[in-house]
Amino acid sequence: MFQRLCRHLAGLLLIGLAAAAGADPACRIAYDIGSSGIRAGTTLSEATARANIDYLEPLWAGRGLEETVAPTVKALRDFPESNALPADCPRVGGGFSAWRLALEKDAEQTAAILARLRAESGVAVFVVPQLREGAYGYLGSQKQLGERLNSTHVLDIGGGSMQVAGEKTAYGAMLGQKAWLRLLCQEIRNAESTPCNLQPLTGDELETARKLIQEQLAGIATELPVGRMSLTAVSRPVTLGVYPAIEKLYPNEAAQRSIPLPTLSQSIDHLARLTMGETVAQTGAPHAPAAYLLSTMLLVEGIMQATATPSLAVAEVDLTNIPGLLADDRAFAWERRYGCYLDRLKDEGLTAFYSDPATCP
Repeated sequence: MFQRLCRHLAGLLLIGLAAAAGADPACRIAYDIGSSGIRAGTTLSEATARANIDYLEPLWAGRGLEETVAPTVKALRDFPESNALPADCPRVGGGFSAWRLALEKDAEQTAAILARLRAESGVAVFVVPQLREGAYGYLGSQKQLGERLNSTHVLDIGGGSMQVAGEKTAYGAMLGQKAWLRLLCQEIRNAESTPCNLQPLTGDELETARKLIQEQLAGIATELPVGRMSLTAVSRPVTLGVYPAIEKLYPNEAAQRSIPLPTLSQSIDHLARLTMGETVAQTGAPHAPAAYLLSTMLLVEGIMQATATPSLAVAEVDLTNIPGLLADDRAFAWERRYGCYLDRLKDEGLTAFYSDPATCP
């Protein structure tokens, strides 16, 4: 029942967001709270800001999000103050992969932290469902790329989660760049620390990694029109990581800003045998991103295979969830009934966001 509801809602998300976008409310502030930090924007100007805060590490270490409250409050306050924005501008925040994980671990504690953020910063932060995040990503890609977006869906890989999102269908999973490598480290290296020393991989270990991603993506065909879709990668793990590495290794095959699946698989087979130092030397990748290169390639390969995508287009955009949040009338309706939202969040979990604010007492 829940899955059917989510699929139905996914078909309506972009329609509702696009209609709201045309309204262009006079004064709104939005915060994209991802796994690695906060980005902020407003309808009043093109001004944006970023604060780096690691939300995943304390969660994975079992400490919860308590230590992130003070820097989060500071970031939420700093943006409107530094841009002299009106004090009465409604302010909403979207908490994404890390916040969904926190909610899964302890709904009561998560709701209590959100209540503190509201009290100390004036911002209503929502735990955004995966499909809603996919809708935000597609809307943001449309806004930046316009007619250059020629595919039916976009691939957005974050730190904690990834989304394949189109105009009417979307799929998401907790398989972001950091989360996927952490899973590989646990399954192949029996290591909890991320990034682990994944390379080199034996043939059997590489086969294990490929089977693992197939298992993780087993449900994708029930959510997306597999075989009748095309895909553009719009996030940095691909545009600044995977694609430049393949272009360096096989310059004649990574042409016209696209990645053919056979070339990607060939790159994986080649890099899997190398040490990290050899990978850096051959791809030109900085050492820190290189630690995630092979695992991200395996993730992208698995997504392309699961969606029957023979070639992945690559488009460089500074993608954020800010345009989607600013355009989301439901989020701003909940901002006015935030106490009711928090009550429902504790009882209903992620689906609380989809309920009707007008039915609150």
